Amino acid sequence: MSIWGTILGGAAGFAIGGPIGALVGLAAGHAVGRFRLEGMCGPGDATKSIAFTIGVIALAAKMARADGVVKRVEVDTFKRLFRVPPEELDNVGRVFDLARRDTHGFEEYARQIAALFENRHAVLEELLDSLLMIAEADDELHETEVEYLRSVAHIFGFADADFDRILAGHHVAGTADETNPYGVLGVSRTATDDEVKAAHRRLVREHHPDRLIAQGLPQEFIDLATQKVATINAAYDRVAKERGRG
Repeated sequence: MSIWGTILGGAAGFAIGGPIGALVGLAAGHAVGRFRLEGMCGPGDATKSIAFTIGVIALAAKMARADGVVKRVEVDTFKRLFRVPPEELDNVGRVFDLARRDTHGFEEYARQIAALFENRHAVLEELLDSLLMIAEADDELHETEVEYLRSVAHIFGFADADFDRILAGHHVAGTADETNPYGVLGVSRTATDDEVKAAHRRLVREHHPDRLIAQGLPQEFIDLATQKVATINAAYDRVAKERGRG
């Protein structure tokens, strides 16, 4: 079931605190934001799944202003990635608009998400990937957007090398070498065959959709994980072919 089943409102649900809960409370017009997820996952996972998704809206809204302007294509990409149904557009738009102008900095949202998914770097990486897709929607990834996302990545616990590997999986001219599959795997061209194979296996294992399903992520992020695994596999195949092993 999609996270948008009943994103705002509902008599039964799970309260979320911190800046994310405050943002949802404002959007819902209640003192505390409350949600309902029907038949998707257990209470603990449901709370995390909802907080994760609302956190993405907040971070995407603040990132959309990183280059000084919110472009329609960026908003449309968000709607496409997360398959927002027509009946929920107003709710999502309200959260998005509030996040753009609220007093909380992006750091507070990033820290709350990082705390919720501590030691689950694959989950946080899917979030970064989705934000990069939104940022590059206009075929132009601005330096301010890259630095914004690098700052978010640092809060999530990623080193610069990790962020560069994530960035390498996105094809925006001037920011990532789309001809370099080694960057996607996070290894150098001088890496041994065993090192390349180990990196490939580790990344596929971390981002396998079944693993993320078990962690309670909504379907939208499972789909992103599927795409990421395909990108990782394609990069490995290119390296193997280049080395005469394909």
